[in-house]
Amino acid sequence: MQRREISTEIQSVNLKKSHTKSDSILLAALKFSSPVFLGYQAIGIAFGLLLVEAGYPFWLAPLMGIFMYAGAGQFISVGLFAAGAGLAESVLVQLIVNARHIAYGFSMLKRFRSLPVYRFYLIYALTDETFALLSSLETLTGPAEADEGSPPEEGAGNKQGRFMFLTALLDQCYWVSGSLIGALAGTLIPFGFDGIAFALSALFVVLMIEQILRVRKPGIFIVSAAAAVLAVFLLPGRVSLLGAMALAFCMIQLINTVSSKGHGGGEE
Repeated sequence: MQRREISTEIQSVNLKKSHTKSDSILLAALKFSSPVFLGYQAIGIAFGLLLVEAGYPFWLAPLMGIFMYAGAGQFISVGLFAAGAGLAESVLVQLIVNARHIAYGFSMLKRFRSLPVYRFYLIYALTDETFALLSSLETLTGPAEADEGSPPEEGAGNKQGRFMFLTALLDQCYWVSGSLIGALAGTLIPFGFDGIAFALSALFVVLMIEQILRVRKPGIFIVSAAAAVLAVFLLPGRVSLLGAMALAFCMIQLINTVSSKGHGGGEE
């Protein structure tokens, strides 16, 4: 219920006329991204702890969060660094792990295309959690809600673009600050590290539940879960994630095609 109220508030912020204040949009972005704040702080702290536990300096944690910014990729990087993996092997592993972002990019292509000012950063900052938030927003385009004579950037679509930019930027700030806190804590205080890496999986589960409650189309999630189980049992571990994504995508597309034909036939 709380998330739906926040979503409604965001839409009203974006639909206000040109006198809408930037701090109102920032406040809405803060409220909207609050679940990611809680998750990224916990996971960022876990990453910072693991990084310094592996023997690396604390400042590397926020630096990776700024210039690399890939949660799962950063966790894997620590293991690759420690194992002395070569550049080619590291690039291949990261490509496979982050291949899911191709699907994210395609699904957000139309939405980002109308945001020339913000789209480059939004593309860079499109993590799993940020995608889960931004993909749930309704698309608002054009200056229809702006006052006559107001500048084009005050249109509804551009206000939402600013809101999306602030949401993505806040998410990255949450991650960078969390990783810095964890790295500093790991440097100054001795910690036990059992079970810390599970924090990332836990956040994915929470966001999936949020999406199920919001979208209310369980078929997509059931198909994706079935594809994941099949990939784990039928494919080698190194390609199981990519295979699961490809299988889920094909199955969902097939179901949508059959459903569209069925509706079309009924209308005739």
